[in-house]
Parts: sequence; structure tokens; C-alpha cells
Amino acid sequence: MLDLFQLEGPARARRIVVAMSGGVDSSVVAGLAARTGAETIGVTLQLYDHGSAVKRAGSCCAGQDIRDARAVADRLGIAHYVFDHESRFRETVIDQFADEYVRGRTPIPCVRCNMGVKFTDLFRLARELGADCLATGHYVRRILGEGGPELHRAIDPARDQSYFLFATTNEQLDYLRFPLGGMPKSDVREIAREMGLVVAMKPDSQDICFVPNGDYASVVRKIRPEAEASGDIVDESGKVLGRHKGLIHYTVGQRRGLELGGLADPVYVIRLDPALQQVVVGPKSALAVSAARLGEASWLDAVECRHVLAKVRSLAKPVPARLEGGWLCFDKPEFGVAPGQAAVLYDGDRVLGGGWIEETVGASSCALVVSDEAA
Repeated sequence: MLDLFQLEGPARARRIVVAMSGGVDSSVVAGLAARTGAETIGVTLQLYDHGSAVKRAGSCCAGQDIRDARAVADRLGIAHYVFDHESRFRETVIDQFADEYVRGRTPIPCVRCNMGVKFTDLFRLARELGADCLATGHYVRRILGEGGPELHRAIDPARDQSYFLFATTNEQLDYLRFPLGGMPKSDVREIAREMGLVVAMKPDSQDICFVPNGDYASVVRKIRPEAEASGDIVDESGKVLGRHKGLIHYTVGQRRGLELGGLADPVYVIRLDPALQQVVVGPKSALAVSAARLGEASWLDAVECRHVLAKVRSLAKPVPARLEGGWLCFDKPEFGVAPGQAAVLYDGDRVLGGGWIEETVGASSCALVVSDEAA
């Protein structure tokens, strides 16, 4: 059983810290860790106002979820600690989420959370507790390669969470463990039932835990009221076609909700311009992107001038591409590439790293983009 955590030596001499969110996945990881015979400590971070989340299904790290984590720890007979990181989560994740929408970008708060409070802060806490590793319920695999630990996609493609973990560093990967990456979800729930855990049939948490009922605009409006300023909807030539009710209600690739009558052909949001407070629309062909410039890149292995598979949205299929001079150049035009999203690069199932999409280039060739950048 200890091999699930890739630890050597006698179990009784080991200490495993488990990040417990109150869901079934992290609860099973805690149970598996306890079964090894190693000293197991559950740690939960309270990340936002739990009062509003107590009765809301699909939340995490607040209210009822903390109670569930404590109940699981009691059932397993392991220590459990709760640390209040609400202010740091608000500053580094929620405020940044709102600011990105104000800038006309499409943010991914789950990645920011993993980069900050979940890995950096939990990493430090686990070290301070003298743990041999930090284990989480993420569906990814940590595989020992010739050069050390590698991050790979989960066995179950429907559960794979590698896109959200692209910013994991080599130092973190050396310390982290992901016992569920080789299991389907059905097996995880069965283990939870066998262990008698109260969360065995608990629904999975939603992608954005702090957004009630998926209404992200209400969260942004509360933090940045100016984000709902109205403006013009224009075509690519600048012709005014209508009015919008605030940039926060629109994302690149959106078709529904534009409320533009009298147009012969359907149009899509192809760009948001916060400087002019405009939503720019056009035909679907205008969404085709040949290259994207990446910022805040984080790499687990060298990728420059190398053919890779690139995933530009959490639900998108990886597509062939090449990284040159900070530009990700797609072998074929890619649709739905939006600034603020992440581009994660793979070599087969192995995660090479990724970066944040800062800008995109349409019909022009990738070679010209890289050449202009170098000049």
C-alpha cells in the first residue's frame, strides 16, 4: 500500500500530510494513507466565507466541507487541522479573478489556487509538520522517470486534472503524491463506501468553488462594480451593431446572448476591448488562431523549438503545436483561444508545463509572428 505514495522504508517511520477539502477524493487519499500504517495528518484550508457555503452543494474548503473533512478524519482516527487562509485566497485568487474579467480576459482561478494557497502554502505547512510527502486527491500521475519525477495525465481521461496543475514546479513534484491518478472515479467511491466514509456519495465540487450557482458575473460585480459598465457591440470594421451590458457577461467564442437582430449570418465574440469598452464580434472564421504568445511560463522540461501537444482550454483536446520564441504556433488554426486562459503542453501523456495566453494572432503565419518578435 505504501507504494501508492512512492515512499520507501518502514511505514511506521513515515508521516504523510493529506490535503483534505471535504470531498470524496481527498477523503479516500487520507484513508489510503492511514491504511499504510504511516502517521497521517489531514490539513484543510478554509479559503472563503463559509457562512454562505454551508448548504451549497458543489463547494469546497468552506462550511460543511470542513465539517465533512473533520468527520472523515475522526472516522479514520487521524489528526486533522484547519488553517484560515481566507484573506490570502481573496487577494491571490478571487480579486485576481475579478481583475481579469475587468481586463476583458477569461481567467482560470483553479490554476491560481493550485499555484498559490493549495500547493505553495500547503507545501510549507507539510514541511513544517515534518511530513515525508504531501498527498492530494488530484487525478494526475506522478511517474518516476530517468531524470526524476514526471507529471502525467490521469488514466481516466474524463477525470484528468493535469491542465489545472501545469504550474507545478519540479521541487513541488518531488514532494507531492497523487494516489488516485491511476484509478477511475467509480473505484474511488467504492473505496470510500468500504471505509464507511460519510462523503462516499457526495457530489463532486464545481470548478469555481466560490461562485454561487455558476453566476460568476455577480461575484465580479460585487468586487469590481465598474465591471458592468455598458458599451457598444461592434463588428471588425468598428461598425456599431448594438449595446452590451458589461464586458463581464461575454467571453471569446460566445454566440448566445448577444441579442443582435437583423444579421444575415451568425456572429461570435472574437475580442473584448476594455480600453474602448467594446465587444467585437465577427464570423466563426475570425475565431481561428494560428499562434498565441505565452506569459508567466512554467516548465517541468525543455520545450523550446520542439513539437508538442497543446491544450488551450480545460475541456479541449490537445492539438499539435510548436513553441518558438515564446509563441505557441499551432499546426492547424485553433478555435476558442482566449487571453487569460492557460496553454498546457504535453509530450504524449507527460506534462511539460505551460503558460498564460497573453495575446493571439489570427490568419497570419506563425513564422512571421516569431520573426517579428525576434526583430
